[in-house]
Amino acid sequence: MERKIGLTLGKYAPLHRGHQYVIESALAEMDEVYVMIYDSPEVTEVPLPVRSNWIRRLYPSVHIIEAWDGPSEVGDTPEIKLLQEEYVHRKLGGQQITHFYSSEFYGEHMSAALNAVNRQVDPGRVKVPISGTLARQCPYEQKAHLHPLVYRDLILSVVFVGAPSTGKTTLAERMAAKHHTVWMPEYGREYWEQHQTERRLTKAQLVELAEGHLEREEQRLQQARNYLFVDTNAITTYMFSQYYHGDAHPRLAQLADEASRRNDLVFVCAADIPYDDTWDRSGDVERQIFQKQIMADLQMRKIPFITLTGSLEERERKVDEALRKHSKYSSLGEWL
Repeated sequence: MERKIGLTLGKYAPLHRGHQYVIESALAEMDEVYVMIYDSPEVTEVPLPVRSNWIRRLYPSVHIIEAWDGPSEVGDTPEIKLLQEEYVHRKLGGQQITHFYSSEFYGEHMSAALNAVNRQVDPGRVKVPISGTLARQCPYEQKAHLHPLVYRDLILSVVFVGAPSTGKTTLAERMAAKHHTVWMPEYGREYWEQHQTERRLTKAQLVELAEGHLEREEQRLQQARNYLFVDTNAITTYMFSQYYHGDAHPRLAQLADEASRRNDLVFVCAADIPYDDTWDRSGDVERQIFQKQIMADLQMRKIPFITLTGSLEERERKVDEALRKHSKYSSLGEWL
């Protein structure tokens, strides 16, 4: 009996439930499934490996073909059809396809070129009323049609770090309100108040703290609109462990390393505002020392950061300027 081998293709910019319905239909009906993903920088700034990874993680059995050099021309002219058909043939490298899956007009000519069955899946967008254009334009409004794995990768993660009493919490909350989104409070304060002994946490407890913060942050990403503003991260927790214990649990060191790649924009709140001398803090001298250590650690990790100084209003303006000039997958070097 002939093996049934399906192919579908697209930009997946972003991957949405309609795309998933096509892929899942192919997986249910075929012995093997190939998915070809086009680079398409003219359509989306989300890198091809990010989009490929969505499908790899959701559908491990699928064969991914990354089309880095695919033609950018779209349309139904004979020239464009031939260009696309020849390219797909080359990328398949002789792999035979028995069924071509799509919900688009090109299903007819592409399946004919491949000598495959034209398997149309929900072409009228009745079962899943979504399009890539709509998902790109309004991801928050369309997030019911986006898998959480995809949606989190569309949110710009902004973290504020710095020593205690440098205005991180106030700024994160203010920026979230201004941009009609959610923010991630520092879980460390809540955890510390519940578990501290003589104002200290053990190295194991600091791991629990960092993991708890990360878990809550992932939940907030699903609630965010365009941006998630985060008050501190695992690097700060790691620095506290170094400060109070002289070293850190290996798991906390791992979480700090992961945090260095997690956030899209890193702001250091300067220690140039009046010190709020509450009972749970160690004093302004300690604040200044810890601030230097945080900045040195960021420099050592080669993490680009922007320092925020001055009044709250001045800091807000600088954050907004960065948000206007920077997007999730653009390079900081383009505007710094």
